[in-house]
Amino acid sequence: MKPRLGLFDSGVGGLTVLRRVLERHGQVPCLYLGDTARVPYGNRMPHEIRVIAKEVVQWLRDQQVTAVVMACNTTNALASDVAEAVAGRIPVVRLIEAAANMLSEERVGVLATPAAAASGAYGKQIEISRPGTMVIEQGCPAFVPLIETGQLSSEELYQAAREYLNPLLAAQVEAVVLGCTHYPLLEPILRQILPQDVRLIDPAIGVARELDVLLGSPTIPLGTSLSLTSTRFCVTANPEGFATRATPWLGERPQVELVSLQCPACAS
Repeated sequence: MKPRLGLFDSGVGGLTVLRRVLERHGQVPCLYLGDTARVPYGNRMPHEIRVIAKEVVQWLRDQQVTAVVMACNTTNALASDVAEAVAGRIPVVRLIEAAANMLSEERVGVLATPAAAASGAYGKQIEISRPGTMVIEQGCPAFVPLIETGQLSSEELYQAAREYLNPLLAAQVEAVVLGCTHYPLLEPILRQILPQDVRLIDPAIGVARELDVLLGSPTIPLGTSLSLTSTRFCVTANPEGFATRATPWLGERPQVELVSLQCPACAS
């Protein structure tokens, strides 16, 4: 069967993962779902996130994807087991493991949604991959709402970034994991605040590399223009708003469908 990746997030953040995948693997067929009716996930209770993961992965299975990419750190942290159970034999690719495998530093900070930070999932996975690493997980409740409303250069966003980075700076971290797929969009602001020698870790790069197992080694020349012709975009609310917010990060305005995730199986 020809590969077809199903990627999901609560909004535009997962587009950073989609972009990395397309940059590395070219026009692989993809289905991107933004669950915009329930954005942000990171401020929800764990049981809500687990229900959401069940609904989303079941919907992706119904669309006959051949692999699921959890392009959302919050569901990675709190519902990976749910996603894998619903996916069955379909492979599930996770951001947190990919990020942990990218690290070589001994002092690491993680910027994450409140739910993901509270779970301690990054610290646990990094301890498995690199025992003895010092990890500070910082919840960042203001980031996703500001990004989703397009406030990427606002003073409010800058002040929030400085507040969230202060504990990491005090701990003299050597690397900062962007523990939410929205956060690579903040790299210019984060670079203004962090010392130059602090490495920013984008888990999406690790995910794209891990997909080599399913998609084969990359053959895309560097500098090749991004193509969206093989990607279907779906959202659960406000497709026009999503398309507008997505355009700067994709280089063109995507065609976006409105879908419903409701299904009898998910209600049980």
